[in-house]
Amino acid sequence: MLKVLRIGHRPARDKRVTTHVALVARALGADGIVISGKDEEIEKTVRSVVTRFGGDFEITSGANWKQALGSWPGVKVHLTMYGLPLDDVMPRIRGKDVMVVVGAEKVPGEVYQMADFNVAVSNQPHSEVAAIALFLDRYFEGTELKASFKGSRLTIVPNARGKTVVDTCKGSRRG
Repeated sequence: MLKVLRIGHRPARDKRVTTHVALVARALGADGIVISGKDEEIEKTVRSVVTRFGGDFEITSGANWKQALGSWPGVKVHLTMYGLPLDDVMPRIRGKDVMVVVGAEKVPGEVYQMADFNVAVSNQPHSEVAAIALFLDRYFEGTELKASFKGSRLTIVPNARGKTVVDTCKGSRRG
């Protein structure tokens, strides 16, 4: 089980980035995301993607981040540019149940203390979308790139040029 905890989400300001964090988490193998700020629009958007493209990805918003992180029974990983190098700590994380924390606004100091690992994908300023993507790729060792999603209605067929989408409900191909 791997869940992402997005803390500090401000609906008016972070909607697009938080949506991207959720979509990347889903596409690259996470089981779900918990968002500290209540945002029904993001929930609706992500559930629509799950309905159309499949998988068991769960989304919840409006959660108390301290409670979510504190009650997590597995490993708690906080992605921060101030942490230890990703490749150095990944062998101690891989294969375990993990909650990965990514912040939006300034992360409270308490998160650093609650985390089992404060992990940096880079010790330079960067995007939380990039951080979660790199973390998940290292965690799953690239296997997530070939994963299929059960229950998908739409399937994208890889092409050198152009677009092909198969709609299994209609039995049609669009290009």
